[in-house]
Amino acid sequence: MAVTAERGSASTVRRTSAFLFRHPRTKLSLSLGAPLAWFIVVYLGSLAVLFATAFWHLDVFTTEIVRGFTLDNFQELLENDVYRTITLRTMGIALAVTVTDIVLSFPLAYYAARLATPRMRNLLLIAVVLPLWANYLVRVFAWKTILTPSGFLNWLVELTGAGSLQLGRSNWSVWLTFVYLWLPFTLLPIYAALERIPGSFLEASNDLGAKGWTTFRSVVFPLILPGIVAGSIFSFSLTLGDYIAPELVGNTQFIGNVIYDNVGIAGNIPFAAAYAMVPVAIMAIYLLLAKRAGAFEAL
Repeated sequence: MAVTAERGSASTVRRTSAFLFRHPRTKLSLSLGAPLAWFIVVYLGSLAVLFATAFWHLDVFTTEIVRGFTLDNFQELLENDVYRTITLRTMGIALAVTVTDIVLSFPLAYYAARLATPRMRNLLLIAVVLPLWANYLVRVFAWKTILTPSGFLNWLVELTGAGSLQLGRSNWSVWLTFVYLWLPFTLLPIYAALERIPGSFLEASNDLGAKGWTTFRSVVFPLILPGIVAGSIFSFSLTLGDYIAPELVGNTQFIGNVIYDNVGIAGNIPFAAAYAMVPVAIMAIYLLLAKRAGAFEAL
């Protein structure tokens, strides 16, 4: 009886395997069906709810959310100078953080990928990734302590006799904190892109008489552009949506702070949803421009 059951089970497995082999689309559907359904329900579903909520409004007398179509939230965002200023400030800091991280990441990534010994490469990558093992709030509070008037940075500047450096509770402190927070996310994609460049490409460019800058512009940069774009997406999008660091080390509001205040304090969830669509639209435009520039072709 046991032998017969085992043979029947093996026969069922073979028939199932043969059926899936003859029907690759069914096999693909079974493999990706559950993750894809989860993605559609959780991610795209939440975005759809967010988009729908943005067109509702809050009744100021009853404090109830009125589920009726209106453009009042978007009209308020367009007509109010305060929200335009906050949006431009957030985009400016995000752009500054992204450019700074790319400038800092490239020489480190190039050294690790092309010049460093295996031991030094491992040490450098561990040093880059090590801060990610610490809690986000710990890292933010560390920079808040460093940038206070009595902090380490001001003490170091005073030792040089250059006066006092007051960066605490300013946009400069927010910029420095974000540069530190997102540097690993920018460096690692650039490092991976540099590591994938075949050495024969650089040797061929050198044999053809190309100088260092010509080789970088014509050979290296086009090949690492997808890595730069991937890193910039992380740093730019994470800065756009963050509200904790500006609250702890800065003195001005960012998009995330306004959204947080409207959700938790004012209770105006429709307006918060409408304002949350701003960074979504900004990132959509950025990704579209990057795609048209061909930055994703090598990904």
